[in-house]
Amino acid sequence: MATPFKALTELLEKVDATKKRTQTVALVADFLKTLQLEELEPAISMILGRAFPKWSQKTLDVSWQTLNTVLRRITQADWSDFSEAFSRTGDIGDAASALFENAKMKRQSTLITKQLTISEVRSSLEAIAAASGSGSKQKKTRLIETLFSRADPTEAKYLVKILIGEMRTGFHEGLMEQAIAKVLDLPLKTVQHANMALGDIGEVAVQARTNKEDLSKLGFRVFRPVKLMLAQIADNVDQALNEHDGETAFEYKYDGARVQIHKRGDDVKIFSRRLTDVTASLPEIVETVKANVAANEAIVEGEVIAVDSQGYPIPFQHLMRRFKRVHGIADTAEKIPLQLFLFDILYITGETLIGLPYTKRRQILSENTGKIRLASQIVTSKPDVAGAFLKEAISAGQEGLMAKKLDSPYTPGNRGKRWFKIKTILEPLDLVITAAEYGYGRRHGWLSDYYLAARDAETGEFLDLGKTFKGLTDAEIVEMTSRLKTLALNEDRWRVVVEPKIVVEVAYNEIQRSPTYKSKMALRFARITRIRDDKSPEDADTIQRVREIYERQFRKKGRYKAE
Repeated sequence: MATPFKALTELLEKVDATKKRTQTVALVADFLKTLQLEELEPAISMILGRAFPKWSQKTLDVSWQTLNTVLRRITQADWSDFSEAFSRTGDIGDAASALFENAKMKRQSTLITKQLTISEVRSSLEAIAAASGSGSKQKKTRLIETLFSRADPTEAKYLVKILIGEMRTGFHEGLMEQAIAKVLDLPLKTVQHANMALGDIGEVAVQARTNKEDLSKLGFRVFRPVKLMLAQIADNVDQALNEHDGETAFEYKYDGARVQIHKRGDDVKIFSRRLTDVTASLPEIVETVKANVAANEAIVEGEVIAVDSQGYPIPFQHLMRRFKRVHGIADTAEKIPLQLFLFDILYITGETLIGLPYTKRRQILSENTGKIRLASQIVTSKPDVAGAFLKEAISAGQEGLMAKKLDSPYTPGNRGKRWFKIKTILEPLDLVITAAEYGYGRRHGWLSDYYLAARDAETGEFLDLGKTFKGLTDAEIVEMTSRLKTLALNEDRWRVVVEPKIVVEVAYNEIQRSPTYKSKMALRFARITRIRDDKSPEDADTIQRVREIYERQFRKKGRYKAE
């Protein structure tokens, strides 16, 4: 019997209300046991706030304006009703639920003919994603309206959260791995390995239920992007050397965009750090890989940078134009040429390499990538040599250095001390814009003062750290105003609250205690250094990291006693 979507929303209500992780894991595990095989992946994706599996390139492309219009049409509410509900609840899903609760029409008796099922919701989402071309906006609107017309208030709440990708129940992927291990009576490490290989925890559950004895043998699949290994921050080369037992490999940290490249035969696909397929935008990189990687199958990682006619790096925003471009590629490629530097290999013709030491992977990479340049590198135990290499990287227009432990494996999705990022300036933060205010003077009519937030790794909530009007050019402010208005949740004469979707890199002088914000933190002299369209809100820095940086400040200066 098909599982009602209502059952999933009731589970999510319980999860949201439960504070103990062991209890939420048990709740989800018990629910997963009741599902049919074909419902398993869709349900897991929805619990995590996704419309589709993590590896899927399907996108809903539904603006908040469209969704808001549908909600108000169904509930016969106006903008002020939604604004009031959002102001009261502070949550988009709760606001939608409130509108449905207060709907003027007799929805339960007139419109809802039968309960939505999990499979029906997934089918509707797939149809919305498939709508393209002329008239696609109208078709998406009709599909969304049909879906919501069958929803009760709680179902509407979670449909909104799934459509905008913002679940915020605190139940994250690591807890889902625990739930699946519990359901299938498997070691957690086995489930984690399978999730790393397949790139989606929902598919892991399906594979495990059908053939769990083979789960530990799963390897990477070409054209299924793998979560990236991440680095911690080191203040200087000495710290990296100390953490890496006195010797490490230093590489240029290029001022570009990280890419993961998959090859099988003559087919090449390139994925951004958000695991989005950007192949069509980078044809010259595709041809470079075809010409130089002889192996039939390979997964490699590298950095793409935009350069001028002399080969020097040009600002990051120009590179992002290439990643966004899908038409007129040849002309854009001539204006913004690209260079590729490789730094790791994860897989080659049937063999997963991530368990090998970094030095061995680097050797295999060198032997299998022809004339493609590898990231500039030295291996040293001497701080003065590493310091000189850092200066060389900065002089070459790059961001700084990476320090990689010589025997380190590649750990997808993990951030640890095996890799460090080292820069010569205070490490910027990647933050999310949560609201904006209209400017004054020549910026009148533009949203030019931006509230900046870090993500709470425990709850998924975005916590403000202050605001800034500095950093963007007039042209960027005009574009940002347009983008933010499409994400508006609540608006008054001076201020617009928006969906937390846009990531920006923020420089600052110091982190201070502040009673003004829920985070209890504020950035001093914050300024936006670039717009990070290559990053998703989930890639934003966490409030936990901000607190670590705050505490680290006191290694070199005194602490105000009143704290």
